[in-house]
Amino acid sequence: MTREGEPGPRYAHRADNKRVAYEETGAPDGFPVFLMHGTPGSRRGPKPRGIVLYRMGIRLIAYDRPGYGDSDRFEGRDVADAARDVEAIADQLRLDRFAVAGRSGGGPHALACAADERLRGRVSRVAVLVSFAPSEAIGLDWFEGMNGDNQRGFGNGRPDTEIVVEEIRQRAARAAEDPRFLLRDLMAQMGPPDRRAINDAALRGIIFDTYQEALRAGPYGWIDDVLALRRDWKFDLDAIDTVATPVRLWHGADDTFAPASHGRWLAARIPGAEIEVQPGAAHFDAMGQLPRILRWLGEGQVPTGTDVLIGARPGQ
Repeated sequence: MTREGEPGPRYAHRADNKRVAYEETGAPDGFPVFLMHGTPGSRRGPKPRGIVLYRMGIRLIAYDRPGYGDSDRFEGRDVADAARDVEAIADQLRLDRFAVAGRSGGGPHALACAADERLRGRVSRVAVLVSFAPSEAIGLDWFEGMNGDNQRGFGNGRPDTEIVVEEIRQRAARAAEDPRFLLRDLMAQMGPPDRRAINDAALRGIIFDTYQEALRAGPYGWIDDVLALRRDWKFDLDAIDTVATPVRLWHGADDTFAPASHGRWLAARIPGAEIEVQPGAAHFDAMGQLPRILRWLGEGQVPTGTDVLIGARPGQ
């Protein structure tokens, strides 16, 4: 499904022949950056306008993780599997080198690309905003500082996955009956910093739209995302070579969706990673930080790949 006047998604096929839906905005000949959406989310999540990306020289590639939007479901996927999604799209677009950014639930999936051996030498930089840490992180109280809604959504630390699955199914069913349910539910959990961050009707409309697209084929992407985040991510953070692939993390100090302690824990386990924890900011302030992060990701990079659309107009 597309907004009126917008082109539909393009598709890449993984080695297992599962279809991954993606779209590009910004400068067709700019430096490629993959954007990993949140949980739940879709390729149509918040991002800078196409003309802003065009002026920055960024070719932004957003895709639906399996089970969301137009991408085929891959039941039982792990966080590490996101590298295969990115590899499939990058190969189709013939991209030799690119950067990756991930927000919230997309943060661990972005880190998976930094750690992946098959992508080594292709991923230039990785940026992670308001990310979760692994659920079994040693020395971290995973739920401390997290709002009650997110605690329930991740099962309150209980091992029974059926409780988690049923919670998501019920919330997705309510969203199907009342499309504004998830947005209202989200706003009810927000503190003052997050309310300030989304005090814009256009941004709320984008959040509503990305939720609708995410759940269009059912709750399966959301379920698989949460289960993947709850179990072993299937890659080692200390395998990330930040000399070859610099990693930068950003977190709002007042985040109650993914507490800042998660970002600090990740930074301490990724040798050489940089972290910024901003006082007075929270989870949805990450959207305002994205243009600055994208500039860092594209800094000093030369566009690569041969799939350049000569004479194409920037996205709107």
